[in-house]
Amino acid sequence: MIRAIIFDKDGTLFDFNATWGAFVRTLLVAETGGDPALLRRLAAALGYDLATNLFLPGSVVIAEPTNVVARVVADVTGQWDVAALTARMNDISTTVPQMPAADLPALMTALRARGLTLGVVTNDAELPAIRHLEDAGIVDELAFVAGYDSGFGAKPGPGQLLAFCAATGIAPADCAMVGDSTHDLAAGRVAGMVCIGVLTGPAARDDLVPHADAVLVNIDGLPDWLNANA
Repeated sequence: MIRAIIFDKDGTLFDFNATWGAFVRTLLVAETGGDPALLRRLAAALGYDLATNLFLPGSVVIAEPTNVVARVVADVTGQWDVAALTARMNDISTTVPQMPAADLPALMTALRARGLTLGVVTNDAELPAIRHLEDAGIVDELAFVAGYDSGFGAKPGPGQLLAFCAATGIAPADCAMVGDSTHDLAAGRVAGMVCIGVLTGPAARDDLVPHADAVLVNIDGLPDWLNANA
């Protein structure tokens, strides 16, 4: 019986390309000083299509924590202060308007009305994540929020998910992990949770199906899935 749902943030609660696609191009131009050749190398390293302003499946930006992405940027651009670059990226990301993948307040209210405990675990940093959830009007519906820097590790490791269980007293087998990437689903599988993929990130259905118990178009499908699997 599902007693809790844990969400990834980017690509799950918020449409990934709609939120980050055009913004990241601006960031890349700034970090490369407008050098076209360097811009192309950095875009390739990050798995970003400059022609469409979209991320490619398998992009490091999709699933890896900000500090890992910062190291890739630093390696390509020759920056030596990765900590400062990471901090700058976190500061900038806090201000990016998020594009919800569904009516989040209505969905969270409906899930909470079913008696479900809700949480968010993300490979974003904790403070930007909380800011995004506050702006979306749902942070008060969540029993637990963790970023890659919250002390529990990052996905695909299960640490964040097990920390949710420790904080709420709910067993992993009674939890569903919902995410748009194989990192999300791998973390859920190792933690011993039901794994649900959604298609609001760059990954295609065929990418997620081998790792998921179910794949939904978006999180709006959760109530129907819960009804069918009660």
